[in-house]
Amino acid sequence: MKTQDSAIAVRGVAVLGATLCAALGVLGFSFTLPATAWALEGFGPWSVAVVRCALAAALAGCCLAVVRAPLPDRVHRRGIAVVALGCVVAFPLFSTLALQASSTSHAAVVVGLLPLTTAVFALRRSPVRPSRRFWTAAVCGAAAVVAFALVRSGGTPGPADLYLLAALVLCAAGYAEGGRLAAHMPGWQVIAWALVAAAPLTVPAALWALVAEPVDAAPRALAGMAYLAAVSQFGAFVVWYRGMGAMGVARASQLQLAQPLLTLVWAVLLVGEPLTPAAPAAAVVVLVCVAVTQRSRG
Repeated sequence: MKTQDSAIAVRGVAVLGATLCAALGVLGFSFTLPATAWALEGFGPWSVAVVRCALAAALAGCCLAVVRAPLPDRVHRRGIAVVALGCVVAFPLFSTLALQASSTSHAAVVVGLLPLTTAVFALRRSPVRPSRRFWTAAVCGAAAVVAFALVRSGGTPGPADLYLLAALVLCAAGYAEGGRLAAHMPGWQVIAWALVAAAPLTVPAALWALVAEPVDAAPRALAGMAYLAAVSQFGAFVVWYRGMGAMGVARASQLQLAQPLLTLVWAVLLVGEPLTPAAPAAAVVVLVCVAVTQRSRG
């Protein structure tokens, strides 16, 4: 009986650690859109989209070289390519272009739908079938976040929504595939190899963009770019994929329901966007939905 109790305690600690890792990833991602807005104050949109990836690729390459990480197994390389396309190329590009014609709060619609879309992609690649309660809570949470973000932005769709939709679908595919790979290889190596795989595209594109677009190296723009490269594009993924690999893609993805609300807090505090009275109500709904998904089979 003592052995069984010990095993249960160890498992509980492991689940808590995985949840903490995923939550830290969400916290890191939550400042991505405000940091992008900061970077756009001094860099052109193409520079913001690709320089962050080139810098993150250099950081990831150094980490891989230090530990002498072996190349990913051939069976995992297709998944690495999906992560590179969705998380390294598509989301930075389309979200940056969207912020040229949209506010940070409106762009949070993408993140509001991302957990549900990620869970759908994970369903296609995993034998685990989440319960009906899980899907109900996930849909309700996504609806609450999207409704809040749309009310926050006036509810008027625009050209940026096409960019946001593309970012949503491709990033969700990258999240789901990366979470699956993290169950078979170290989570930090998933994003590191994806960044390195995309480097032949992102590094030349970054050099071109810096020459073609004007650059104003103001402190806030540089801080935004540094955050995007070190945290949004690499550091947050390290803990995010580690958490997803340990607790399952579908369940971990629902923690990201809190991300749009955190993003809106940063937008108010650091970008100067106003806060609406609906925020506390939306926060309560989202936290309840997150709690239900974490206690459901998923």
